[in-house]
Amino acid sequence: MQIKYTLPILAAAGFLFASYTVVSSNKPIPIAPAVAAPASAPFKAFIAGAGLVEPKSQNIAIGTPLPGIVKSLAVKVGDKVKAGAPLFYLDDRDTRAELGVKLADLAKAKAGVNEALAALADTQSLSALAEAVTDRRAISSEELLKRRNALHINTAKLDSAKALVQQAEAALVTTQTTLSRLSVQAPINGEVLQVNIRPGEFAQAGALNTPLLVLGNLDQLHVRVDIDENDAWRFDKNSKAVAFLRGNRNFKADLTLAYVEPYVIPKKSLTGDSTERVDTRVLQALYSFERSQLPVYVGQQMDVFIEAQDYSGNNGSSL
Repeated sequence: MQIKYTLPILAAAGFLFASYTVVSSNKPIPIAPAVAAPASAPFKAFIAGAGLVEPKSQNIAIGTPLPGIVKSLAVKVGDKVKAGAPLFYLDDRDTRAELGVKLADLAKAKAGVNEALAALADTQSLSALAEAVTDRRAISSEELLKRRNALHINTAKLDSAKALVQQAEAALVTTQTTLSRLSVQAPINGEVLQVNIRPGEFAQAGALNTPLLVLGNLDQLHVRVDIDENDAWRFDKNSKAVAFLRGNRNFKADLTLAYVEPYVIPKKSLTGDSTERVDTRVLQALYSFERSQLPVYVGQQMDVFIEAQDYSGNNGSSL
């Protein structure tokens, strides 16, 4: 009798459990709250874009004119440098050895000039004595001709010796120039933002995906704003613009247009938003702001809103 009622009870319990599982799995997943509230546009009609903070001088990727092993670094991240200050040194032992050879060549060439001067002075004396003889019977025409030719030959040898000195000096300057190029110097006054080399590593010349060192002038910062090409016609250089700090919308700064790069390019700066378009092209506008207004770092993203006239009735658009 108990078995007769047990099976229906188990079947009913299984049905109820399956129903509960189906209902529970169909409930919408709650949306996770944002870590920080997004900034809202202060304008009725606007163009919104992601801005990337960069130095006024832009990020200068320091390279090396000559490849070689890094001997030592003269700076570290955060150092402020003056234009012409050394940043790092390449191994210069071969060049210094060559410099010694060039110095010896120059000394030898100068000694050759002194030798040619002495020989020329000797032939000039002998030629002068021969020319001073009034009685041509005292000296043969052949001897007189030899002395005249010797004077011309030694004069030409002196010119050749002087040319060798100039050649040795030019070779010395070339080696000295190569030696100076093994010391990479700062092109501007700025601050070291990044160092990607270490002593003993090989520094390759030419364009690199990762620069050897990054330098920038942080006296004033710029924010580079990507404006979608579809909104480019709405952009007005005289419009107001405001930037909000990502992570805390209470930090904001009024922007002043520095310049616009009048060349539309494929979008490269991505915000990481899953809905963001990556196949668009953008017009880049650079705005300046005082560094003391916001606690920002170079490379940080900001939310930028540019006031625009509402031609279509929409409140705004963003990248």
